[in-house]
Amino acid sequence: MTPEFLMLLCAALFVVALLYSSVGHAGASGYIAVMSLLSLAPAVIKPTALALNILVALVAAWQFWRAGHFRWALFWPFAVTAVPAAFVGGWISLPTRVFTLLLGLVLLWSAWRFFSEPKAPQPETAASAERSVPRAAALASGAGIGLLSGLTGTGGGIFLTPLLLMMGWAQPKNAAAVSALFILMNSSSGLLGNWASTRNLPDELPILLAAVFVGGAIGSFMGSRRLPAQQIKRLLALVLVIAGLKLLFT
Repeated sequence: MTPEFLMLLCAALFVVALLYSSVGHAGASGYIAVMSLLSLAPAVIKPTALALNILVALVAAWQFWRAGHFRWALFWPFAVTAVPAAFVGGWISLPTRVFTLLLGLVLLWSAWRFFSEPKAPQPETAASAERSVPRAAALASGAGIGLLSGLTGTGGGIFLTPLLLMMGWAQPKNAAAVSALFILMNSSSGLLGNWASTRNLPDELPILLAAVFVGGAIGSFMGSRRLPAQQIKRLLALVLVIAGLKLLFT
């Protein structure tokens, strides 16, 4: 990368991390969207997105753990199959066109989630609606989400969180806490699988990690002061749609 291109990429990732963290998301789909729009190669996009996700998810998982929202009984049935599946997905190198098509569909799904994300239910309503998770469903879902996260360079949280909420298996904060550690474990496993297969990481990765860390820290602070979250989500969704369509039709 030229110094000018690296500065542009760092600035874009900084903004994505700031916006995503301000609305409580880790940002993998945003990082992928930025790198796709800047026409980076799949061999760079996948490990970079996984590495950036690890840093952001580590901070989020720690914060939710300290706040008491994490539930081990909800987490492990999904993670026990997701983590090895993410390693396999990270190890697999898809043909470029297959990778871009799959990535485009994931970005469009992410955009739809931002547009359609419902308001969080009241605590008493959420508690009364919460149901136990069927073990077989959790194991199967975890395996599928883990494989997809490893293949695409995402952490899987964008699939797990809506699944937990739509099925009534968790309250919003519990779902966020479980998803944060789920993303951390899957991204770590996926990156290890990718490293085992390619033995290659971008030389500029430390600089990109620093940009994301600073953006995430500022975004978390701003988010705590009640930014207009719905407008930010719609802006992010628009970026994801543009990047997703670019991947599908270029």
